[in-house]
Formats: sequence, C-alpha cells, structure tokens
Amino acid sequence: MGTISVFVNVSLDGVMQGPGRADEDTRGGFRHGGWAAGYADQVTGKYVAEQGGAAAMLFGRRTYDDVLGYWTSVGEANPFTEILVNTPKYVASRRADTALAHPNSTLLAGEAAGAVAGLKERVDGVIRVLGSGELVRSLHAAGLVEEYVLLIHPIVLGSGTRLFGEGERTGLTLQEAITTTTGVVITRYQTT
Repeated sequence: MGTISVFVNVSLDGVMQGPGRADEDTRGGFRHGGWAAGYADQVTGKYVAEQGGAAAMLFGRRTYDDVLGYWTSVGEANPFTEILVNTPKYVASRRADTALAHPNSTLLAGEAAGAVAGLKERVDGVIRVLGSGELVRSLHAAGLVEEYVLLIHPIVLGSGTRLFGEGERTGLTLQEAITTTTGVVITRYQTT
C-alpha cells in the first residue's frame, strides 16, 4: 500500500505559492514569485537528492504542467529532469479530457480524494506530492496524507496561497529537523 508524502517549500507564514520563479504562479495578484531563490545550499541539495526515490509522484494538473514543463526544458544538466521523466506520475484533474504531455504520466480524473485513495491501494511505496496546494488541501481534509516534508524558509511574505487553509485540527509528530546554512529548516512530520 502506498503512503502519501507531501514535499513543499513554505514561507514562515505558511505561503507556498510561487517559490521558484517570478512568473510561476501570479494568481490573485501574487507578486512575490521566486521568493525561495537564494536559499538553496549543499545541505538542501543533499536532502533533496536523498528524497528522490519515490515509487510514484502525484501532482495537481497545474503543478504538473509547470514543474515538468520547466524542468524538462532546462538546457543545463540538473538532478531533477531524469527523476521527473522516469518516475511514474499521477495527475489529479477534475477534467477527464486533460492531456498529459510528459512520459510515464497517468490521469486521475474526477474527485481527487477518491482517486488518490484508490491509487494508494495500487502503488507500493512512497507517493511524493510536489507543491500542488489545492490537491494537498483536498488530501489533507480527507485524511490521506501520512507525511509532510516542509522546507520552511526564513521569510514572511504577508500574502499568497498558504499550504493549509481552514479545516480541522491535525496533530503532527516531528520525525526530523535539519537547519541549512541559509536558515531554511527542513522538517519531516508524520500525521497522528
């Protein structure tokens, strides 16, 4: 049986929107895109490389298009493209006619929580969710997430989409905490 592990960059005030690039996600007039730039270091790189061995990856449709579109078009060698291309990918979308442009991709059409619950029955091992805030909030509300790996950046943005919205109280148990040379705290929590 699969376990859902969410892997996401967040600001100190919980914003997860647009960490990578200025134009990554400007919904709602978000103007802080690219806020995580400059925080990467060797500690982060080592940790990310160690986390690469997921049985499958799970994305919301928007994040799938953005992340794979970006990393498969980068001309320079990087550690992400091969993993993103070769790992089986599942994409949650409300639309059954969603086209998936990258290899090893399977559409999970319809209501995400039910489709992902079925996916957990079929996949053995870690199913890693990258970003995909709307999907994460849906899976969290349905009690389907077993683990959160949060890269908490020492920055307060004051606006933007936060990882957790309104909902029920959820207990988390800290499993690991690593501080990087740039002040990012990498935390791994299990849901209780």
